[in-house]
Amino acid sequence: MRTYILKRIGQSVLVMWAAYTLSFFLLSALPGDAVNNRIQNPEAQLTPESARALVEYYGLDRPLFEQYVSGLAGILRGDWGYSLTNGTSVTGLIGDVLPSTIQLTGLALGFGLVLAAVLAVVANYAPWASVRNVVGSVPALFGSVPTFVVGILVLQFLSFKIHVIPSSDDGSFLALLAPAATLAILIAAPLAQVLTTSIAATRDLPFVHVLHAKGAGEGYAFQRGVLRNSALPVLTLLGLACGELIAGSVVTEAVYARPGLGQLTVNAVGTQDLPVLQGVVLVAALAYVAVNLAVDLAYPFIDPRILVDGRSQRVTSLRARAKIVLPGLGVKAAGGAAVPVSVQRGLPVEVSMP
Repeated sequence: MRTYILKRIGQSVLVMWAAYTLSFFLLSALPGDAVNNRIQNPEAQLTPESARALVEYYGLDRPLFEQYVSGLAGILRGDWGYSLTNGTSVTGLIGDVLPSTIQLTGLALGFGLVLAAVLAVVANYAPWASVRNVVGSVPALFGSVPTFVVGILVLQFLSFKIHVIPSSDDGSFLALLAPAATLAILIAAPLAQVLTTSIAATRDLPFVHVLHAKGAGEGYAFQRGVLRNSALPVLTLLGLACGELIAGSVVTEAVYARPGLGQLTVNAVGTQDLPVLQGVVLVAALAYVAVNLAVDLAYPFIDPRILVDGRSQRVTSLRARAKIVLPGLGVKAAGGAAVPVSVQRGLPVEVSMP
């Protein structure tokens, strides 16, 4: 277990390094110079000394690789730079809007899991075939509709038709429900598709038939066997769905005029605020890595067979070298002849291998 955890943590660190590297070089390749635009902006009112200090701080007078190393060292120290628009620290800007985005994505994730579970259970256990077919096609419909279309339709119906929620964010819980429902529909589609298929495949496994043969009903079999064995593919997809939540929050917060990480990203793109954009990329990558690390660490508790250490690999290798000879009731060792074994009912068979 310790080796498994250390391996996953090492992979997470590599992903974070790759995210910073790619974002740095891609943002550096964008046309235009955000720092010079800031200096030449008359509204900035920067003195020559301030402009020189800004250029030196971001290392624009040094080669690109030195800028990369200096920026990476700053990230490790907690210095993520300052916004080129208002001079506020990037960590301060992200820290102000991050709680709002966490509330939105957390509630959307809960709604999405519940919606996906309901659709998958109904698609597999509904007593009418027509209902199962209709519900089974709903996830594909959800997945084919763009996020902004769902957001506009939900806003139009809940706000302008029945007046349940405010048309813009006012800080209340009701204003959070509509954008959360929009994001929930976005992630519920793939989760429901995978869970529906996984439940259908698990229901045909032998251990489920054994439970039914012992007199267990559908509910008992679902709770004690089907649900746990069907959850592993969904858990794998859940890590990817959190990435979709972060990406979908950009569009959703723009549609509902909700302050958050998405609005900060839109504003930073419009003003070419590269330090803020890189900070948002790192926060999104950190959230994605953290969720996937938690998913990886949860795997062994759902399926202990995932933990494979050196000893079990050795046992598997030894078993592959031996062949059971059924017709002669013997055991053939690797490179040797079949050794007859007397078998009595109810007694174990022990075979020593060279």
